[in-house]
Amino acid sequence: MSLWLDMLGAEIRFVTTPNYGEIRIAEAGKGNSDIIVFQHGINGHLEAYAKNIMALSEDFHVIAFDYVGHGLSSKKEMDYSPIVLAEQMKELLDVLGHKKVHLSGESLGGWTSAHFAAKYPERVDRLMLNTAAGLPIVTEKGKKDLENLIELNKRNINNVPNYESVEARMHWLMHESNHHLINDELVNLRLGIYLKPETMKIAPRITEIVQKHDDYLIPLESIKCDTLFLWTEDNPIHDIETARSASKKIPGSQVYLMKAKSAHWPQYEAPDEFNQVTRNFFKHGKVE
Repeated sequence: MSLWLDMLGAEIRFVTTPNYGEIRIAEAGKGNSDIIVFQHGINGHLEAYAKNIMALSEDFHVIAFDYVGHGLSSKKEMDYSPIVLAEQMKELLDVLGHKKVHLSGESLGGWTSAHFAAKYPERVDRLMLNTAAGLPIVTEKGKKDLENLIELNKRNINNVPNYESVEARMHWLMHESNHHLINDELVNLRLGIYLKPETMKIAPRITEIVQKHDDYLIPLESIKCDTLFLWTEDNPIHDIETARSASKKIPGSQVYLMKAKSAHWPQYEAPDEFNQVTRNFFKHGKVE
């Protein structure tokens, strides 16, 4: 199925923020009082949530957006970090007029969401960390996974993206049993974004986010809201032991391990299970 058939009914628009320029958002379910804000991973874009926006809009006001420097949002010559992106999200929420929301972020999105929740606790109802980055890594495998990702990103800095390189990165994101989901539309969408001159110009700045991972660890002890670590057995970075260790530092937090085969994109690889867990958590604070 096409991404745009998945998202049929969502409103796509640009929102102007004071310091971060034009931010592209997808929005559905405006009549619902509870708001979920979805956030993508590094070098990603809002289509990562193509299979979740409309499905969850029956119960929630759902927003997904491109971070500054990503997707079709403005490209700024600045230093990027999850802390900077948390400030961008604050500006976006302020412009949209949303005082308190649920947050769900994948990878960089979870990393940013957690920093936001720690700094602005009054703005966050519940928090879902979906295969999030920014956690203290506790296993040798986890450390090796991070080293491998840093090296992969470094190799890509001076190379012009092509179909094969983008497809390979998508293979890294998804469990091998889900590689059939990686079609021409998904690869060419991401490739088209990457090949934009403004994207290529700032790509090295975005890559530095991963290289400085341990400089921006999440202040877990400062997070006070209901928190769910949604994880996968085959997450290619930040293994389940790391998630469980981090969970112990947030009183009352929960860990949910996906049952369906998935890696770093469970929201896309196993949307039925992901949507049900998301619905239960943000409605009731429980996953089942």
